[in-house]
Amino acid sequence: MANANPALRKLGFSDGDRVVIIHADDIGLSHASCAAFGDLWRAGIISSGSAMVPAPWFPNVAAYCRAHPEVDMGVHLTLTSEWDAVRWGPISTRDPASGLLDDEGYFPRATSVVQRSSDPRSVQRELIAQVERAIAFGISPTHADAHMGAVFHPKHMPAYVQIARQFRIPVVIPRPDEARLRRWGFDGEALTWAVTTLRALEDEGMPTLDSIVGMPLDKPENRLEQVLAALDELRPGITHFIIHPSRDTAEARAISPDLPSRIGDYETFMDERVQAHIRRSGLQVIGYRQLKALMS
Repeated sequence: MANANPALRKLGFSDGDRVVIIHADDIGLSHASCAAFGDLWRAGIISSGSAMVPAPWFPNVAAYCRAHPEVDMGVHLTLTSEWDAVRWGPISTRDPASGLLDDEGYFPRATSVVQRSSDPRSVQRELIAQVERAIAFGISPTHADAHMGAVFHPKHMPAYVQIARQFRIPVVIPRPDEARLRRWGFDGEALTWAVTTLRALEDEGMPTLDSIVGMPLDKPENRLEQVLAALDELRPGITHFIIHPSRDTAEARAISPDLPSRIGDYETFMDERVQAHIRRSGLQVIGYRQLKALMS
């Protein structure tokens, strides 16, 4: 296969294998997200998750990871605070000049505001501080990823790349693709830098992804059918497959207007029919711990 992902063969797969990381996002948003992750991890159906360090239930995530060191947990690098009932802000600064604070003193609600208004050096310090806090709380991060994709912008991608190099962990980032980078706002010198940098990361041995796929948060109906169809559509290569699981609790209902989809992700991936479908389909499920090992 032309231009096959080099990480596939390093992991012992063929170029045509369909390899998937089943990844739980937004862990620490609520107690319900933490409990859902624990249930799914024990059930053996998910292979990775990521913790929101600035979020209120992060200490609970960290306690779970200390008690279960085998857990594949990354850092969900967070620069936005989009909900109304619960909010959070940066852990590295309270300086409005950083561009990381809105008028209420929290992270901005919208990714576009972060990308337009935040200072790149302040973003870099905040991302580093979040990874360092996760480590200080006893998490050994297997990777880092970006909440709401806020770092996928010419101003902030360098800070994201630095996380990979400084902490020697994979970051959730696609293989070089000019069309995708242009959709993210890269052009001219920024586009050249991004393509060159992503190629250099692969040459340095950092695994990159062929696809990033997520279950939608606005279509809670027929969740099982949606999941099975999405899994069937995965192509050869390494796919980061995102779900947002949550138990149904009063706290979760107060926080998340998209809770029905989050409950749907939790209940669907607790369903044995999903595990059976994955086995029958020939999908190869891995976690970020295997990808991190390629960087050692």
